[in-house]
Amino acid sequence: MALNILHREECYQIQGAIFEVYREMGNGFLESVYQECLGKEFLKRSIPFVEHPELKLFYKEEPLRQIYIPDFVCYKSIIVELKALSATTGAHKSQVLNYLKATKMNLGLLVNFGCHPKATVERIVL
Repeated sequence: MALNILHREECYQIQGAIFEVYREMGNGFLESVYQECLGKEFLKRSIPFVEHPELKLFYKEEPLRQIYIPDFVCYKSIIVELKALSATTGAHKSQVLNYLKATKMNLGLLVNFGCHPKATVERIVL
């Protein structure tokens, strides 16, 4: 019985780009360095993405002045949030969950380039 995994092929492509950036750069850089490298890798692999999109927030269907700005939205349906920390916390996962709620998207990837010996990718489904 095959599992029905949300956006399986798209996630596979995104993760390939993430792990290629980590293979090339290793750990120890700032998040902004990984952000730039991953954007270049997405382009190289023809992965559609928007970098730092402004996500509008609403309260009872009225727009708020506050906005969320994730690192990437790929394939118009997957939020990719980058970190460069020794470990991620529940607060980082909550950040991605809030992005998902704000956009009505249902899949986010919390990526941590600060881990050794490899980058980690946590799938967060709403």
